Amino acid sequence: MHTPPLAGGPHGPAALYPLLGVVLDALREGAVARGGPLPGGGPEAVAVRVGAAVGDVLPLRGSSAEEALTTLVRALAEGAADPADPRCAAHLHTPPLALAAAADLAASALNPSLDSWDQAPAAAELEALVTRALAAEFWPDGDALVTSGGTESNQLALLLARERHGAVQVVQGANAHHSVARAAWLLGLPEPVTVPAPAGTLDLAALDEALTDLHHPLLVTATAGTTDTGAIDPLPEIAALCAQHGAELHVDAAYGGPLIFSETHREKLRGIEHAHSLTLDLHKLGWQPVAAGLLAVPAPARLAPLAHTADYLNADDDTEAGLPDLLGRSLRTTRRPDVLKIAVTLRALGRTGLAELVDRTLALAGTFADLVEEHPRLDLYERPAISTVLFRPTGASDDEVAGIRRALLTEGRAVLGRARADGRLWLKATLLNPHTTTGDLAQLLKTVEGSIPR
Repeated sequence: MHTPPLAGGPHGPAALYPLLGVVLDALREGAVARGGPLPGGGPEAVAVRVGAAVGDVLPLRGSSAEEALTTLVRALAEGAADPADPRCAAHLHTPPLALAAAADLAASALNPSLDSWDQAPAAAELEALVTRALAAEFWPDGDALVTSGGTESNQLALLLARERHGAVQVVQGANAHHSVARAAWLLGLPEPVTVPAPAGTLDLAALDEALTDLHHPLLVTATAGTTDTGAIDPLPEIAALCAQHGAELHVDAAYGGPLIFSETHREKLRGIEHAHSLTLDLHKLGWQPVAAGLLAVPAPARLAPLAHTADYLNADDDTEAGLPDLLGRSLRTTRRPDVLKIAVTLRALGRTGLAELVDRTLALAGTFADLVEEHPRLDLYERPAISTVLFRPTGASDDEVAGIRRALLTEGRAVLGRARADGRLWLKATLLNPHTTTGDLAQLLKTVEGSIPR
């Protein structure tokens, strides 16, 4: 039997080159066959199509690299929710930049593992440079860890607080991401105290009262970009209350953090520099393939509790001899170089290019809100804080709103999310595609209008 070629080494690129054409053709064919933002027919129809394409998952004899790639990549593309389609706007699920996806291919081909320097010499140094530079957007001497996303970042933030202070009492808003409470459970911390967020943002008077009544140590988690509405908590006032009551502050800026690149919108993050840690996700408003999360802190010393030794990876004598110790850079052991795609994007676009993407995307959300306000059969929840717009048919019941969303999904005509606000269920459009046009937005509303019961 012919031994399949490898992706790495001097001969790897020659082996990859013809396969790339196969993959790209299959991606195009699958997208054409899908014909929209989502495959039609719902879960059962998708399962039938995927099952037919896969057949025997582990056949006695294989086919070929070309056939396997063509069949399965095409099936995956045909059955994908495509965030590059303007009608796919349900979640914080970004259409990745082509250059970032290309960088991800290089990372996969080289396959460094960031658990020891001798597995990833250049990747380890690149990660150190990029994480420090991104943390410096918030604090002059900051540092950051690359994570799998907001959930891991929030968990690390709670872990670091616990290691500094013991069993911290987490105080969160009712608008906080579910991963905060889950992290407290995983870490054996007390159940978080939840403060009301009646207008979508954390209530300051209620926070002051909670911090007055609770015993130390305390960790307040604020949000810069909620999942449901994109709302940003009043960070300066929250930071002041934390200082007054001797509480630490973590800011979950998984969604809103990239506003820091924009001169127009960075003011929305004012006060974030007072945080003791913050979460940032560049696979949301940063247009990176999953995963590209970070946990940033004001000083590298705050990461010291993560130090860990495994003799085969970071023996003391190797560390003393100058080999960088990577085990304290993550709770994970094997870890791919997600930093490469981030570094390529930063270099290719620069601050102005990133700011332009942020500004354009937020402007699209404003335009979409305008179209909803002008529509005679639709209601707007509120003007968007970032790029999330909630709307619903005028006079519709919650059951009707949910039914409209499911009908659009089943038919493969539009992918919209759902969010509960002001005691009602709303359709949610999370706009992250900077190539979307006003015409695309108008067509999305027309599609929704066609599903409203008469």
